[in-house]
Amino acid sequence: MPHVVCMRPIHPDAIQALHDAGCTVEIPEDSAAARAAALPKAEAIIVRLTPITREVIAAAPNLRLVARHGVGYDAVDVPALTERGIPLTITPEANAVSVAEHAMMLMLSVARRATGYDANMRKPIWGAVPELPTFDLAGRTLLIFGFGRIGSRVAKRAAAFDMKILVSDPRMPRNTIRGLGHEPVTDMDEALAAADVVTLHLPSNAETRNMVDAAFLAKMKPGAILINTARGTLVVEDALVAALKSGQLAAAGLDVFYEEPVQTRIGLAELPNVILTPHSAAGTAESMRRMAMSCAESVLQCFAGRLDPDSVVNPETLPRRN
Repeated sequence: MPHVVCMRPIHPDAIQALHDAGCTVEIPEDSAAARAAALPKAEAIIVRLTPITREVIAAAPNLRLVARHGVGYDAVDVPALTERGIPLTITPEANAVSVAEHAMMLMLSVARRATGYDANMRKPIWGAVPELPTFDLAGRTLLIFGFGRIGSRVAKRAAAFDMKILVSDPRMPRNTIRGLGHEPVTDMDEALAAADVVTLHLPSNAETRNMVDAAFLAKMKPGAILINTARGTLVVEDALVAALKSGQLAAAGLDVFYEEPVQTRIGLAELPNVILTPHSAAGTAESMRRMAMSCAESVLQCFAGRLDPDSVVNPETLPRRN
């Protein structure tokens, strides 16, 4: 069985599962030099946040698999892996519930101005105040961009709050969306004008990057809110700041940002009508274990010659592997 390099610590249950299967596991010290020194022996890499560049891949001559601890792979050079015939796997189901719950938490927190009232209570200032208006989610229209594993779970939870749900996903059959009790979007301008809440659940790629720009925001219903737990690069942050300052948008709840990690104060942090979390939606205890166990399963499947195609980002590598 392979030598597995975990670029960051993962859940101990997953480490034990690899050991039990006969793998050797190495977790380098938290430094670029230590991680680089581990690469020549790596037959599989489990990666959380560390960039997997062409140079990293070239430094691992024995590499046969990269298992991403999560679903996003912006920091992985997929073409470089594909050139070598190395599959990249993700953990497609592991964090869906956690991210969907986080999206609902942001909606509720924004609707009820949770951070503002929390700050008031610490002074203390008692009671509802005009400068912190709140509203119910019930009866409001939610527009979901992306109806995959996460977006569909958000829809289920939002429906329990009696929200009307519009879905924009060209890859999802309209009859499937209607069959679940939701309305597929046929006119984007009409949908944006009708939605009280817009939530993003899309990957970042050439089609979606910067899609939420000034023109998009201008088409949104005045006083609507934006939720983003997907990828920060979907949103032009300066345009969002302007829309929030002008009142075109009432508020936003954001877990992801254009440049991550955020290391300097950004314009969004200056606004009182924004709730920010540090890309932590998938960071629940349950999700972290599920993602780690999914990575371990991918490693074992790969070296047993039966890698699950549903978890592979670059399926063109599978004929060489399986």
